[in-house]
Amino acid sequence: MGDDSNDSSPSGKPDKLTAVFAIQAAKEQFGALIGRTPEAVSGIRALPDGGWSVLIDAVELERIPATTSIIATYRVDIDATGALCGCERLRRYTRGTTDM
Repeated sequence: MGDDSNDSSPSGKPDKLTAVFAIQAAKEQFGALIGRTPEAVSGIRALPDGGWSVLIDAVELERIPATTSIIATYRVDIDATGALCGCERLRRYTRGTTDM
């Protein structure tokens, strides 16, 4: 086994922000900022500055039956240090809706 002491900082975070850590940071900070629990991550892409843009889906209005609940997709931007630097709602739709 190789020495992987250079793979992460003393805090346990990797030196370079990976997609997995970016998703985790985006979900945690989104929940704290918006006050909604992230339901799913529907997309992620790397940004030129080393950060990440994460698409998070969250329930905005719970209805019965659940297929009529209102879901929103948010874009959450995380910088290279893992800090939230942008958040915006992109769309709203009912849970039973599909894109064509």
